[in-house]
Amino acid sequence: MMKTNSKSRFVLLTLAAALAAPAAVMAQDSPNQGYLVDSSGSIVKSGSDLCWHTSDWTPARAVAPCDPVAIVAAAPMPAPAAAPAPVAMVPAPAAVLPMPQKMSFSADALFAFDKAELKPDGKVMLEDLAKQLKGASYDAIFVTGHADRLGRDAYNQKLSERRAESVKAYLVSQSIAADRVTAKGMGETQPVTKDGECKGGKSARVIACLQPDRRVDVEVQASK
Repeated sequence: MMKTNSKSRFVLLTLAAALAAPAAVMAQDSPNQGYLVDSSGSIVKSGSDLCWHTSDWTPARAVAPCDPVAIVAAAPMPAPAAAPAPVAMVPAPAAVLPMPQKMSFSADALFAFDKAELKPDGKVMLEDLAKQLKGASYDAIFVTGHADRLGRDAYNQKLSERRAESVKAYLVSQSIAADRVTAKGMGETQPVTKDGECKGGKSARVIACLQPDRRVDVEVQASK
């Protein structure tokens, strides 16, 4: 019987392996690289359904069901941002109108000469004042009537009082509280003109010169 040498036995073993997987080839740069595959690129399995690794196999090239495949956990989705807390709506402070301090109305603008009945233009002036007072906070309103030096002192006193009362009554008619308005007359005791400025008796020139003395002052007082 012919004896085979070592080289012959190696060739026979190689042929046997070829017969066991006649179409198996090594995968190169394929999805199954690292496994023994056939000519179509499919992994060759043993009779017990096992796969053969090649020298190119690494854990990173593992495929199922031949080897366990490492599952890379997906990064957790960031938690939804918490909705911002509702901002409490703070009502805007009511607009504070400038507080009128003291106003001086010309008596000639409010009244006809030597009269205490309000003229239409005078009513319009007081209506504007009433609008300001409705938007302001105050404690009291003082209305003071004044007269010029022409005529008797007693008459001028009464005329200044009637004019102050006319102004108060009209402010009250414009929804100003009557208990907050005080009216008084000072007659000719508090002139604005200086001594010697309007010399002479009653005349058109002197009447015009004394015009600043004929007035009604309205003072609004508020506690601080």
